[in-house]
Amino acid sequence: MPLPQQTDVLIIGAGAAGLMCAAIAGRRGRHVVVVDHANKVGKKILMSGGGRCNFTNLHTLPDNFLSANPHFCKSALSRFTQWDFLALVQKHGIPYHEKKLGQLFCDNKAQDILTMLLAECAEAKADIYTHCQIEKITALPASESPLRYRVHTSLGETLCESLVVATGGLSIPTMGATGLGYEVATQFNLTLKPRSAGLVPFTLSPAQLAVFASCVGNAIEVRISCKDDKGNEASFTENMLFTHRGLSGPAVLQISSYWKPGQAVQVNLLPHLDLEEHLRHQQQQRPKVLLSTVIGELLTKNIAQIFCDLWGEQWNGNRPLNQYGVKDFQIIANQFHYWQVLPAGTEGYRTAEVTLGGIDTKDLSSKTLEAKNQPGLHFIGEVVDVTGHLGGFNFQWAWASGHAAGEYC
Repeated sequence: MPLPQQTDVLIIGAGAAGLMCAAIAGRRGRHVVVVDHANKVGKKILMSGGGRCNFTNLHTLPDNFLSANPHFCKSALSRFTQWDFLALVQKHGIPYHEKKLGQLFCDNKAQDILTMLLAECAEAKADIYTHCQIEKITALPASESPLRYRVHTSLGETLCESLVVATGGLSIPTMGATGLGYEVATQFNLTLKPRSAGLVPFTLSPAQLAVFASCVGNAIEVRISCKDDKGNEASFTENMLFTHRGLSGPAVLQISSYWKPGQAVQVNLLPHLDLEEHLRHQQQQRPKVLLSTVIGELLTKNIAQIFCDLWGEQWNGNRPLNQYGVKDFQIIANQFHYWQVLPAGTEGYRTAEVTLGGIDTKDLSSKTLEAKNQPGLHFIGEVVDVTGHLGGFNFQWAWASGHAAGEYC
């Protein structure tokens, strides 16, 4: 079915931000058309959170977002909060639960969130078209007509007053990610911040993988840290998973957004314990027990054995506790609390949950998400240089930025 010849608002991208924007703009009486090149809408919504959609976080704050301008996200987040989205979820009777750390998931399936958004769009009389490729965008000359853009697509040509780009980033190309949003920004002379994969597993070198081969599939809680661009320490305490390619798990995904190639990360393998004190206590209680046995009780047996073998030369091997002195315990504790690991790289956009960087926020209004140099052109969601931590924060940015643009487009 061809697109209408003209509309008030054309939204490119039928993901989280685009659908939210469509519902809000449509409620204002605007005629809204949403187009997407994929065969169905909301693919990333459906696959998120293991199919249950971690749709927001109860503890959302501006501090949970990375951006060259950390203040930019405050306006949108304050005008459409996690509580506002939760009220929408409750309005539609969607059962949900808090998993941990404020992360809210659907009890059933992520489809519940997509169905809710589509219902909101239908109520707002927003029209959605799939299998629609964007071929060319032209800004119309200023005139008395409110129409500002001519958009050529595979479903025909349409004129619109407001054009909203909600195309997402480069992460997970198998789900249809493209660089279209960045191309549109470049066409209209907006600045792009460097882009890279965020919330992504680390890869290790072949030599490192060989060392940790027996740990694959093992997960432990760690505190992982590195320096950010400004020299401040970023640190997260969550699970780390050993994989066939390297390191993954929530702690690794979180720190990957701050990590730069060639930089080591510091891992505290026992973040909730003073290992030196524990070993002295165990030496008094169980002097004949092997060091690897005690460490294995704290970590997994495989992980304990690997690290005792890896570092054992520094404390003369794996022996009963009564054969170690105070300095030995200090050395052992230091190794487990301050493991320095140098990732070979990351798994890249193939598995990254988000794209870091994007459209420079200095070129956008924080109130309307409209380009300062191009009236009627808005950018929302992941395509903008605002990236959330793991745990529902990126969805909340999608809802908040979509809502902000929807109120003004």
